[in-house]
Amino acid sequence: MDRFMQSRSESSASFAAAGAQLAALFVNATAAGRDVLNQQELTSLLSSGPIPLVTEPQLPNLVPFGELQICLNNTREFGLVISAGSGGLDRELDAGNFKWGRVAVHAVVELTDAHDFLTQFKRTLAYQKLTITANRRAHAVPDEQLTQCFKFLLELAGTSAPSIPGSRHTLTGLTLNVEQDDDRLVVRGAECTFGNQQAARLGRPIHKIDKLIHPGSIGIIGVSASNMNFGRIILRNLLGSGYSKDNLTIIRAGETEIDGVRCVESLRALSGKLDLLIVAVAASAVYELVDEIIDTDAVESVMLIPGGLGETQKSKEPAAGLADRINANHCRPGGGPIFLGANCLGVVSHPGSYDSWFIPLERLPKPPKKPQRNSVMLSQSGAFMITRLSQNPWLDPRYMLALGNQTDLTHGDLLRFFAEQPEIDTIGIYIEGFKDRDGLDFAIAVRAAVKNGKQVVVYKSGKTSPGASSVMGHTASIAGDTALFVSVLRQAGAMVAEDISTFDDLFYIAGALHHKTVGKRLGAISGAGFESVGIADSIDSDNFSMEMGTLEPATIRRVEDILIAKKLQALVEVRNPIDINPGADDETHLQITEAFVQDPNIDAVVVGLDPTAPSVRALVESTLRPGFDIQDPKSTVYLMPPIVLRNGKPIIGIIDGGSLYDAMAAKLMDQGVCIFRNCARGTKALVRYIEVRMYADNINHRNR
Repeated sequence: MDRFMQSRSESSASFAAAGAQLAALFVNATAAGRDVLNQQELTSLLSSGPIPLVTEPQLPNLVPFGELQICLNNTREFGLVISAGSGGLDRELDAGNFKWGRVAVHAVVELTDAHDFLTQFKRTLAYQKLTITANRRAHAVPDEQLTQCFKFLLELAGTSAPSIPGSRHTLTGLTLNVEQDDDRLVVRGAECTFGNQQAARLGRPIHKIDKLIHPGSIGIIGVSASNMNFGRIILRNLLGSGYSKDNLTIIRAGETEIDGVRCVESLRALSGKLDLLIVAVAASAVYELVDEIIDTDAVESVMLIPGGLGETQKSKEPAAGLADRINANHCRPGGGPIFLGANCLGVVSHPGSYDSWFIPLERLPKPPKKPQRNSVMLSQSGAFMITRLSQNPWLDPRYMLALGNQTDLTHGDLLRFFAEQPEIDTIGIYIEGFKDRDGLDFAIAVRAAVKNGKQVVVYKSGKTSPGASSVMGHTASIAGDTALFVSVLRQAGAMVAEDISTFDDLFYIAGALHHKTVGKRLGAISGAGFESVGIADSIDSDNFSMEMGTLEPATIRRVEDILIAKKLQALVEVRNPIDINPGADDETHLQITEAFVQDPNIDAVVVGLDPTAPSVRALVESTLRPGFDIQDPKSTVYLMPPIVLRNGKPIIGIIDGGSLYDAMAAKLMDQGVCIFRNCARGTKALVRYIEVRMYADNINHRNR
């Protein structure tokens, strides 16, 4: 049993009465025409909790450290979320003044328990103030009272969540403003609001995503017989990516074939059910066509390419009606077809041998960059995937799916599906906004993916007011509170990128290092002094630090022998980080790298490969020393990949140089070596990756 669920079960008896009381209070308040509990009702409710509500005038012993605020909030995206952090005046300060997680922490109630949430809360400034105050007054830090308070709130959430069948009311918010009175915490003010239960969307038959990404048959509607419109480009891309003409059908009246692919008059004229129908017609034609798709039950999955559905004020109401009809169809036997999009770039499925993007292959070739493609990229914006892949072909996902407006399939649906696919190790996701309560499904799917040994890398746009406005204009989605988003998804186990470059780095490094064993002790090597120190200077993130490992005597002797053999012993002191001198050649760099990585006190190595150093074979062709280049069997390009392959710890190579050294980097990356182009960026990516991998290991350990 999941540890969180077991803990919830064990403690439920003690707080079950409070849950029943809360439901009764909601009924009474509703009868009085209120959607908020009054002071008497709040006092009654909190009397069974571990932190009493104090209604008298200001108590003389209250410590003026500022309020602590503990909340339950029913959010649109995540359902009920528990939060704790600074209150009072501290809460009014700009969160940008503080590191992430220091103002408040949040978790969806389904993915935490009291002890886990206390661990999260201990990062905050509010907890640090509690600790300082308790120490000054020679009192114990009130961890037990906090734990019991978190248990109390989680039990209330369990009895009044939006998803409970048959319940008339749901908790919308419970806020406790807490202060310290000598050795105990007291509630100085509280507020509780509630509302009516809202109908949820029907579950989508997500098993049909397999038909979407591995279609045995594909139909296309919207292909021009005379012009190179989007439908015709998609057809050409399908053929160019190797999909069989025999399994393609064009739905177009009055034509027998286009580009050698047979045509039929209509969906009703199909000889069998299609696994996938790609819709590339004008937006105005989609509404009637979707009704026909539902009525004929002629397809298993649908890709809606057209934009303009729900993105403009005029189209919002018709698009909402379309989504309602699609949703209602899922209650039919078999669940009806699933729909990807609208405003959808399409899908690239390498195992499915098809590319439905309307970007010509000459503008975005997709040659394999990995021996085995082990990742998937999901994006609300097709352009995000295009630019990421164009600039970073080594991301090389197995599947790439654009969600568009999420008329039907959502972020949570797709992540839930891919979390269970054994061939997928890494999932990268770009999000602009969640559908109602889909953030909860998404967070639960993140946790499922982590338990299945996968890494999930997420980037969400719309963090600023102008950015949020841009998101609204593009996809008609609501960009939720950024701090809430980051906290909830990090607690679930995701790597959350703060910008696009960080997303690139984390998605790349997660794919490259997935099967490596991780730990927090780092080794740093370079022939450039600034670089070895720069690596050591980059080992901290907001709430996590690696440390420089202490070399064992045997490792020191091994490195000294390498330096003697290379006549560098008089120039180099063996330590960590180590500056091995610009005179070190390729072999010196890599022999010392292997010595470091095989030291039991080192968990990962970052090595500057010093491409500009005269002793390193880093050029495509050397005119000064013919043959002293990357084609030489003694070059890093030849020597490094076997070292990376035979060692189970992460090795990050740094090639800090200009375009002259692009070929060196590319050839190493093509062979699976993890390469970054400057030491700070590579080390910071490694630190973030190690932090989340170790957190994921803790999640899995707790749930055994």
